[in-house]
Amino acid sequence: MKTILKLFFFLSVILGTNCLSANAQGRQAYFELFGTDSTSIVMLGNSLTAGVDWHELLHNGNVVNRGIVGDTSIDIMNRLECVTSGKPAKIFLLAGVNDISHDLTPDSVMICVNELLDSIQSQTPDTKLYLQSLLPINNSFERYKTMIGKEQTVRDVNVLLKQEAEKRNITFIDLYDAFCDEDQNLKADWTADGLHLLLPAYVQWRDLIIDYINE
Repeated sequence: MKTILKLFFFLSVILGTNCLSANAQGRQAYFELFGTDSTSIVMLGNSLTAGVDWHELLHNGNVVNRGIVGDTSIDIMNRLECVTSGKPAKIFLLAGVNDISHDLTPDSVMICVNELLDSIQSQTPDTKLYLQSLLPINNSFERYKTMIGKEQTVRDVNVLLKQEAEKRNITFIDLYDAFCDEDQNLKADWTADGLHLLLPAYVQWRDLIIDYINE
């Protein structure tokens, strides 16, 4: 019986990974098909970005969602051409939490993010780039074992992100504080798993970026 359960678990992991990969490939194909243009406002990132219809939330038909579940900074960089080739008007970047989940140190996360920023700025230098902070996490849900104990890493990366934005003279948007409870955890009623967001959290995110969207 234990052998059967182990086999079932193994197959579930493999099938889950394949489904995730297929989903990422499907989204990438969609992104390549529709591309961007000079009027596009690109929301670029991982599952946090992917989790809402931004053009509806922001009431702006120029906004396009280019988030893919599970993407690290390097994953985003590897699919960047279909974003930058259209020379979009703006890019709102949120990246790094999946890098942290792979046990990267804050400095190592920033090496990856900096490569991504270098690529964006070299491929589409006239695009207005907005660098967003990482969001807090809430490990009381005990959903993501790879994020246990990573609260300070998130905060340390945010310090480095802000410093890098200042160095590059790009706009830094601090999302972190507005999503925290009194213990600096992601607000429990804004998430179902301690990492991903429910609609009230996206409404808060919208309110934090709307002036930058419209400027």
